[in-house]
Amino acid sequence: MAAYEVQSPDELAKALDGTGYLPDPGIATAAFLALSMHRPLLCEGEPGTGKTALAQALASALDVDLIRLQCHEGIDAAQALYDWDFPRQLLHLRTVEATAETALDTEAVESSLYTGRFLLARPLLRALQEAPCVLLVDEIDRADDEFEAFLLEVLSEYSVSIPEFGRVRAEVPPIVVLTSNRTREVHDALKRRCLYHWLEHPDLDREVAILRRRLPGLDERLARQVAAAVRRMRELPLLKPPGVAEAIDWAQALLALGEGTWDVDLAARTLGAVLKYREDADRVHAAGALDI
Repeated sequence: MAAYEVQSPDELAKALDGTGYLPDPGIATAAFLALSMHRPLLCEGEPGTGKTALAQALASALDVDLIRLQCHEGIDAAQALYDWDFPRQLLHLRTVEATAETALDTEAVESSLYTGRFLLARPLLRALQEAPCVLLVDEIDRADDEFEAFLLEVLSEYSVSIPEFGRVRAEVPPIVVLTSNRTREVHDALKRRCLYHWLEHPDLDREVAILRRRLPGLDERLARQVAAAVRRMRELPLLKPPGVAEAIDWAQALLALGEGTWDVDLAARTLGAVLKYREDADRVHAAGALDI
């Protein structure tokens, strides 16, 4: 499916379904509006609710590239936008000096150092140059305030100014998905430029469907038992409640051991696939969450 040819949320949901991502009506509607209105989509929710997977599925469904910018504390414009290839510029300069037969035109030489040949495009610039594409700005809540402010221009105009090079504007707006685990509040100025959607964990039936879609060898009964156990865990005060990805890992671990049926002892021995803290495992055992 080519980008921007989706006519309705239902059509987009069907295309996402074809990639293995099973959206609920709310997600499909939010993503469709982001496409049709050319607005960034800010997805917030607990880890493991499918925020990053949505961007990956959109790229696959629309048959465009996924360009990912992973945010972290201290990320700056140079890491996100562009940099100059200084070693190649230096080599070029030495070559020009060594092969010049007459006095060099210093202005022309300097200009030759700041062309696309020596420009290292980082994810944001690549997205502007290569759109249509899906730009995933992952975990924006990990970046600092200055980086959020820098993003405002890019997401408002889909263009940037590079002093030595000129202005770069996307011929068509990239499809932008920002994700946040809400470790801190994203600023209102950025939110105003985005459509917003809060992702919940899937309900039992949808999680069973996701498990069976991702693991074709998983039968209905075991998928439902795994999903039910994971839902019980999410109701406990765990340090790291399991997401869908962990549920898939757990079901895959059970299949890898060749059982194919629910067994409490085996489930306990494979808890490392779904829980990442000893304290959480203790709480699950104490609550009897594996007694399905």
